[in-house]
Amino acid sequence: MESQELKEQAMAKKLPAVDVLLVDFGWTGAIMGQELTDAGLQVLALERGAWRDTPTDFATTFIQDELRFYYRYELFQEPARETLAFRNNTGETALPMRHLGSFLPAAGVGGAGIHWNGQNWRFLPTDFTVRSQTTQRYGAQMIPGDMTIQDWGVTYDELEPYYDKWEYLCGISGKAGNIKGQIQPGGNPFEGPRSRDFPNPPMEMSYAPVLFAQAAKEMGLYPFPAPAANMSRAYTNPLGVQLGPCTYCGFCEKFACGNYSRSSPQTTILPVLMRKPNFTLKTDSEVIKINLDSSGKRAVSVTYVDLQGEEYEQPADLIIMTAFILHNVHLLLVSAIGMPYDPATGKGTLGKNYAYQIVSGVDVFYDDKLLNLFIGAGALGMIVDDFNGDNFDHSKLGFIGGGYLACWTTNGRPIETDLTPKGTPKWGAKWKKAVVDNYLKSISLATHGAVMSYRGNYLDLDPTYRDFLGRPLMRMTFDYTDNEHKMSDFLTQKTADIAKAMKPREFHAKPREGHYDITPYQTTHNTGGAIMGANPQESVVNRYLQHWDVSNLFVMGSSAFPQNPGTTRPERSAPSPIGRPMRSGRST
Repeated sequence: MESQELKEQAMAKKLPAVDVLLVDFGWTGAIMGQELTDAGLQVLALERGAWRDTPTDFATTFIQDELRFYYRYELFQEPARETLAFRNNTGETALPMRHLGSFLPAAGVGGAGIHWNGQNWRFLPTDFTVRSQTTQRYGAQMIPGDMTIQDWGVTYDELEPYYDKWEYLCGISGKAGNIKGQIQPGGNPFEGPRSRDFPNPPMEMSYAPVLFAQAAKEMGLYPFPAPAANMSRAYTNPLGVQLGPCTYCGFCEKFACGNYSRSSPQTTILPVLMRKPNFTLKTDSEVIKINLDSSGKRAVSVTYVDLQGEEYEQPADLIIMTAFILHNVHLLLVSAIGMPYDPATGKGTLGKNYAYQIVSGVDVFYDDKLLNLFIGAGALGMIVDDFNGDNFDHSKLGFIGGGYLACWTTNGRPIETDLTPKGTPKWGAKWKKAVVDNYLKSISLATHGAVMSYRGNYLDLDPTYRDFLGRPLMRMTFDYTDNEHKMSDFLTQKTADIAKAMKPREFHAKPREGHYDITPYQTTHNTGGAIMGANPQESVVNRYLQHWDVSNLFVMGSSAFPQNPGTTRPERSAPSPIGRPMRSGRST
């Protein structure tokens, strides 16, 4: 086997070395490229997908084709080229995910930063210390024996300056709730202290979020405008790149923005980075392996393949993995870097603590109010954070964690938006009439909840199925637990209470039920598998995201999250579909 690997490497054309190599080129790759080239290093990025640019690929003269982008996944990964195998537990046989569903990995320059909604969050201070926080407040017995949550090894206060830098790079629109410890009216009073207010004011709210906020306030809750990477006004970021105000067209989620009014790598960083002489980007170049030296302690190069199937070896002094979580973990697994996690023994760390998020909704219908959902944007909405994280007392609830309650008006796209009351037929004349009657007068409220990590939820290599290059597919083993269902039911009931206070004609709660199903879209907020921590016995990377075993290898992104908090990470963000009810359980 070893001689075969050496033979394969010998077949690859070896290229001149660079200082830094970035594996994939979305938000994280663009940020790292900008910072490291500023430091004077020669940086090369390898992107498996194609080049994409706002004026040539996403111009405003292009029709926002709902079939092309929303239902036929124009901007996303092709499962025929790269996918994974899935099962709920180790007693099942994993089967390949042959069609995109629950989550939507991107391909191409800019990654999921092209199609994200722009919902932009800071995690709560207690999110970073969830194990110690839970133990101190409720006692160790509050954490089930098979729950493998852990503290991150880094704190909110340490990260705050970088949150601030990100928000000003992207021109985030919002209202601060806590500036240097002083609570600010109208913002989120539960957020950690921030250095200063957002660079842009909140977006103008449409009618539905206003009704939601009024009802929440009457109940003694603290609604606030969602932090948005949709521009509430024209903005020039610290790099000198200009963005335009949002037009509230409703084509954010799963679409590219041609108005330069939603932050993406293309609209914030690339106009500067691509002009630098010490930066190079190669597209259509898929990294298939990270190569180590004879000691196994240093990464010396990567092997990548182009569209013609030609293999190249690219040496580098520093290798930084900036791909989507699932690609980061898969590449580590096929490169045999680190000890794969074994749930039976609890040994190993690579693939451990895979987590997701759990969502539900409440549909609301009016007779006398026009909500006009087509006036929308990806992060246009009002949020309630009273039940997120450890913002509330869990002692008698039987679960830990939480999430936000929200009224988003992301879209009113005609094919997707078809909310109808209970009892409506699924097709035919009565269904069509119900869609027409309720299109302007309905809204779906959303919950978005945390998922804790568990011994039985993990990532490894599938023993049966292989990808188009002959490598084993990654296998995902994941299901929700009682903790997630109890927490989600709690959030759903709180949202239903707000819905009732909105005084609609009727409302219908849609709690999350049954096993996790990989078929319907939910969120692209996957985490874990290459988690960070305080020591190599419980984590893959340290607090700087440096691999414990390979000192010049860094693994960036949400693969480092030891568990998944209730708010979405800012890199890749999109909620469960608002207009179309999400199926629950194992339905297909």
